Amino acid sequence: MTHLTLGLSAFYHDSAAAVVLDGVPVAAAQQERFSRRKHDPSFPAQAVEYCLSAVGAELGDLSAVAYYEDPALKFRRVMTTFGAAAPHGLASFQESFPAWLGGKRNAVRTVREHLAPGGRPVPPVVTTEHHESHAASAFYPSPFPSGAVLCVDGVGEWATTTLWHGRDTRLRKIAELRFPHSLGLLYSAFTYFCGFKVDSGEYKLMGLAPYGTPRFAPLIRERLIDVKPDGTFRLNLRYFEYLRGRVMTGAAFERLFGGPRRLPEGPLTEREFDLAASIQLVTEDVMVRLARTALELTGERRLCLAGGVALNCVANGRIAERSGVEELWVQPAAGDAGGALGTALAVAHAQGVPRPHLGRGRDAMSGALLGPEYDDERIEAGLDRLGARYRRLEPEELARTVAAALADGKITGWFQGRMEFGPRALGSRSILADPRDPGMQSELNLRTKFRESFRPFAPAVLAEDAKDYFELSQDSPYMLLVSRVSAAQRLDHEVPPGATGLDLLRVPRSTIPAVTHIDGTARVQTVGPDHPHLRRVLQAFKQRTGCPVLVNTSFNVRGEPIVNAPEEAYTCFMRTNIDALAIGGFLLLKEEQPPWREDADWRSHIPAD
Repeated sequence: MTHLTLGLSAFYHDSAAAVVLDGVPVAAAQQERFSRRKHDPSFPAQAVEYCLSAVGAELGDLSAVAYYEDPALKFRRVMTTFGAAAPHGLASFQESFPAWLGGKRNAVRTVREHLAPGGRPVPPVVTTEHHESHAASAFYPSPFPSGAVLCVDGVGEWATTTLWHGRDTRLRKIAELRFPHSLGLLYSAFTYFCGFKVDSGEYKLMGLAPYGTPRFAPLIRERLIDVKPDGTFRLNLRYFEYLRGRVMTGAAFERLFGGPRRLPEGPLTEREFDLAASIQLVTEDVMVRLARTALELTGERRLCLAGGVALNCVANGRIAERSGVEELWVQPAAGDAGGALGTALAVAHAQGVPRPHLGRGRDAMSGALLGPEYDDERIEAGLDRLGARYRRLEPEELARTVAAALADGKITGWFQGRMEFGPRALGSRSILADPRDPGMQSELNLRTKFRESFRPFAPAVLAEDAKDYFELSQDSPYMLLVSRVSAAQRLDHEVPPGATGLDLLRVPRSTIPAVTHIDGTARVQTVGPDHPHLRRVLQAFKQRTGCPVLVNTSFNVRGEPIVNAPEEAYTCFMRTNIDALAIGGFLLLKEEQPPWREDADWRSHIPAD
């Protein structure tokens, strides 16, 4: 008998839905991809609609609906925190409490009302705790029959860090650290202090770190966080404001680090570079210690990671290098969106569903390609409605033509197959470029993505060629490991006297400078058979140039979610300096398109599929 579970995360940030069929993830998507509201926290109605349609199911076909955390337990934590901080934090309490009296506190009822307005029958809605959802998303889809599991984030209900032991279809929690002591919130405090947005700007802070020196690391260890040899820690709460108000840091933090926080969009100074380097170093140290402890307590040599901090791919690389782990697997949707998948898996396996992918040597994530797909008929109709000019090519010819354009310095939008689940573009909704071009990093940041110039780009490399270019200890299919560029590809280089900060960008360090960060590292995606479309163009590019690597960045611009529908891809193509668009079986060249007219109503061209 088929077992079908719908998992949901909602009401905080990165709402999502996922469907698990007989223990296997078959569909998953974030609500932001449909609503076009980045990090959309609302009920994921469109994501639910997509997931059910992807498996041809209706609500009545579901065995259960699973929600990714326990709202009653979280409400108690919120009220306890406000009570302990009183009378401080009154404004924050007044702002957030009405939402708790409404849908958040009664999330299960709210879910039922959204799924079946008017009181129609709904399958049982069950909850799992936040960190259980993370742990389930990390372990159950992994290729491991058993393994240690480490989950680190800001906070769930109470937990901020948990260690688990997974065996077959069971997960046992073996250790926990609780709010307000949180590595995720510590990192977010520095994100806020350096002028970036909490819950979305942490990856910017990670990218900023190599520009600085970790001169503040001793001060952080002395004043802010007491770390034990096993990785457990306590924060010095007098330096943080998140218990008392709507901001992360205040006057005590400013005194400690020599002045007020950087304002958003303000100039970056050596202080921000060095703060980023310092908190990144401390975070890596804590994560490596926690990973070692997880392995020691479970007796395992395999480790699974999830939680928002598991998206820190530099720290993941350090774990792979220094913790003693033999095999590492990171959930590609490691943040709260992945909680939708985790809760569905947890409920399915608790009801006796097996893990059918075990023994096949691969994980159960299908390359994280769990989102919507558009056939050529639908794509062509969308392009026609927009007046686009295109030509149809067979897959091999499309790959060869795109490879030639890339080798010629053309930036190409790449829209193929099912959309990725999680924050990374993995070759389905990507912008591709030539990594050998020293000017490509600045070109993509400033004229294509319209984002900060310091931001690095990731390489996609044919899995079989990865070790010729990167010092990886294992495959990295989800772009969640950072490694050094191999010695064979590194170039002798001299840094100009006195060059610091963003001046360091101008120094080529390898044969693939567009994807080599200033510390000689790269956030690598190894491309195997799960990504046939991207493999095809990589193979064609290698055949043409001898280089099996491409720049792979998400198909969007700053402030917008990754594109989902064909019309969004065409609009992004036309609004930026992307030179070509390969979408399904069609190729579009910018110079052949009619003049673009900004149209506030352009989304009306998207039909209700």
